[in-house]
Amino acid sequence: MTMFQLEFMQRALIAGLLTGLSAPAIGTYLVQRRLSLMGDGIGHIAITGVALGLLTGSAPVLTAIIVSIAGATAIELVRARGKATGDVALALLFYGGIAGGVLLIGLAGQGAATLNTYLFGSLTTVSQSDLYVVVGLAVAVLVVAIGLGPQLFAVCQDEEFARTTGLRVQLLNLVIAVMAAVTVTVAMRTVGLLLVSALMVVPVATAQQVTRSFRSTFITACVIGVLACLAGIVTSYNANVAPGATIVVLALAGFVVAATVGTLLRRRAGRARPLADEEPEVGVPAPEPHVVSAGHPHAHNPACGHKKVEHGDHVDYVHDGHLHAAHGDHWDEH
Repeated sequence: MTMFQLEFMQRALIAGLLTGLSAPAIGTYLVQRRLSLMGDGIGHIAITGVALGLLTGSAPVLTAIIVSIAGATAIELVRARGKATGDVALALLFYGGIAGGVLLIGLAGQGAATLNTYLFGSLTTVSQSDLYVVVGLAVAVLVVAIGLGPQLFAVCQDEEFARTTGLRVQLLNLVIAVMAAVTVTVAMRTVGLLLVSALMVVPVATAQQVTRSFRSTFITACVIGVLACLAGIVTSYNANVAPGATIVVLALAGFVVAATVGTLLRRRAGRARPLADEEPEVGVPAPEPHVVSAGHPHAHNPACGHKKVEHGDHVDYVHDGHLHAAHGDHWDEH
């Protein structure tokens, strides 16, 4: 229990709690929109923001926020206007972000050790000012993700349908991109820029194994994200390993367990489904038996009152759920 008395561990746990909530919250929309790697691309461009902060002597977290939002917005606008597809836009983030970050880190005279604290996370580097920024950004992401939930879900599910209902699709897409950029900077200290995308995607994929609706997936993913972050931070402190890698490994272990449990539950539900010849459930009316008639009780004609369906050379009538076809002077019962 002595580690919980350390101030840097208290700050790291609070940051991990907020990261575990905000990352899966925005990750649910990214997965629904089939942009699971967008967080990874923004994480690469955030490296340029961190390096710019180190070069100018300003706060790396703030410069990472500005650069990430600018990059995510630019890529979303390029994708929306058809200048590049989604995968090409993400590739621009990957290559440009990592190249610019390495170049600026070299110009700033910083070593690999400084860069690793941002790439893979570090418990001891979460300062009080960083914690204030993380709290503010995480609360903003959660408010937007929950408050605009129906609109964002409509855009992620079907852009054309959302556009016909009057929603401002491009603006909402920009909101998702900006939230993803903000979430990357929130998770920068605990998970690291290179692994933040995993915390956006893996808890969501885990929740999908055992849930059936978007809302339940959203809530379950946030719970899994919090548990993975807190357990990973405590484990990394005791084992003296990088917290980001520990969090992601625990999240992946949770996915394996959920996938196994989900498969067993689906198989059990399939075996438990009653067959046609089994007794019906209580309260469910039994299906009417199918009776094969030897003959037809009356001749169909336009005045018999049954639904008539014309098919070129013959006429069909629907009677008692069965189709009766008139072919000249005889009837076929189907």
